[in-house]
Amino acid sequence: MTLRLGIPKGSLQDATVQLFARAGFTIYNSSRSYFPAIDDAEIECMLIRAQEMARYVSDGVLDAGLTGQDWIAEHELGDGRTGVLTSVADLIYAKQSFGKVRWVLAAPEDSAIRSAADLDGKTVATELVRVTRAFFAERKVRVNVEFSWGATEVKPPVLADAIVEATETGSTLRANRLRILDTVMESNTQLIANRAALAEAWKRTKIENMALLLTAAIEAQGRVGLMLNVRRADLSGVLALLPALQRPTISPLSDEEWVAVNTIIEERTVRDLIPRLKGARAQGIVEYPLNKIVL
Repeated sequence: MTLRLGIPKGSLQDATVQLFARAGFTIYNSSRSYFPAIDDAEIECMLIRAQEMARYVSDGVLDAGLTGQDWIAEHELGDGRTGVLTSVADLIYAKQSFGKVRWVLAAPEDSAIRSAADLDGKTVATELVRVTRAFFAERKVRVNVEFSWGATEVKPPVLADAIVEATETGSTLRANRLRILDTVMESNTQLIANRAALAEAWKRTKIENMALLLTAAIEAQGRVGLMLNVRRADLSGVLALLPALQRPTISPLSDEEWVAVNTIIEERTVRDLIPRLKGARAQGIVEYPLNKIVL
């Protein structure tokens, strides 16, 4: 059997390939092909734009795929098949960082527009049309929502009064002298599957195992393992310095006066922590990288 898997083409593509690599899957992509190879004979990959992924998974063209909550919501608000998708894993990563993306309402800094209500009767440009219309409808604000093919941030004030655009840091909006007025929705990547595929035992197991490994790779991001040796008499002082993921593992050594300590910490804390551990009389300190953490 083969699992048909959609990989998001475009801004998320490189981040997704890198995530799969950390999870243990190598994806080989050619710029000329929409069918990248993967080092798992039971998986068949296809590159699909994230905006279209929910549609093809819901239609059964693909068994599973990765796309954002934003495009799932856009699909569910449309005319396509609904109620046939299941989110198998919440994968918090984006094209620039391991965080969430915000779709925000923004208007020119020098305009009189300060809130969604100020846009009554005006025009808003966005790629996320249906979600944006639902946002304004909920607030009973009448707006003309126009689809934008890209470069949305340059449209105000000539081509639109405001925009709804995705941002991770807000730097592009600031560079275009736009002020964020409100958050329309937050989004992060989901591993979604067609419920018909999940009804098949083999495909369900394959998808769930993939979700386990992808989630474990994300949990390991930005963390490292730390091993060290310490005298029992100095152990309490060392443990007081360690911010553990759960609890440090403490193992006896051949010399009964000494123990080995193994823990997981945030990588950004290592440069400050190691000198402090050395000062607390720890020895044989070893930092090592992590690919996956299964909680």
